Amino acid sequence: MSKLGKTNAEFELIEEGDKILVGLSGGKDSLTMIHAMREQQRRAPFKFDFIAVTISYGMGENYDDLKKHCKKHEIDHIVIDTKVYELAKEKIRKNSSFCSFFSRMRRGYLYTAAQDNGCNKVAIGHHLDDACESFFMNFIYNGQMRSLAPKYKAENGLIVIRPLIGMRERQLRAFVDDNNLNAIGDEACPAMRFDVKMPHARANMKKMLAKMEEEFPQLFTSLNSAFKNISIDSFFDKDKFSL
Repeated sequence: MSKLGKTNAEFELIEEGDKILVGLSGGKDSLTMIHAMREQQRRAPFKFDFIAVTISYGMGENYDDLKKHCKKHEIDHIVIDTKVYELAKEKIRKNSSFCSFFSRMRRGYLYTAAQDNGCNKVAIGHHLDDACESFFMNFIYNGQMRSLAPKYKAENGLIVIRPLIGMRERQLRAFVDDNNLNAIGDEACPAMRFDVKMPHARANMKKMLAKMEEEFPQLFTSLNSAFKNISIDSFFDKDKFSL
């Protein structure tokens, strides 16, 4: 909660009068986030509301336990049924990557749900490990210096926030384990039902960063600082050299 509060204060993620849609897959990250948001409601010196929204891909998922969990902790929760799984059978070719398709479709449904429920912000459960992995994926595979912003405005006007962006993945896993929360794992991943190429880029980055952290224990702390201290003038942009 201390880390969440500092991140929120630094980037002004959650503010007075906000109504926030929180994407809830039921995994460790989003489960941690709904409980952190619930506690933030109790502690914050201002009022805000949030609802948890789960997108069902139409694979026969059973979210009864997740519904009961939210009801027990007095968290407003909606499950939105879709036919994304059936649509993917037509759209995704054999041996092709599926992640971007499902991510894009899920984000679209979340945005629509936010607008339908009068929300002005959407909260996504990305953490610091995600940001660092994304940075090196873009750096190595795409030749870009790009990561995950704590806060940005979508084209439809909604503000997207990442309240957990300053936290390590292991902290979120520990929260779930220490509190005996029944987190949904890879069994809910659509890839388990498709004859598709498993995503390797992020897995490669996880392994690479783990090795680097063994040698440089302050790696993630330094990366977190580096994302806020970018020396634009030191990069190869010819327009900057027109003196």
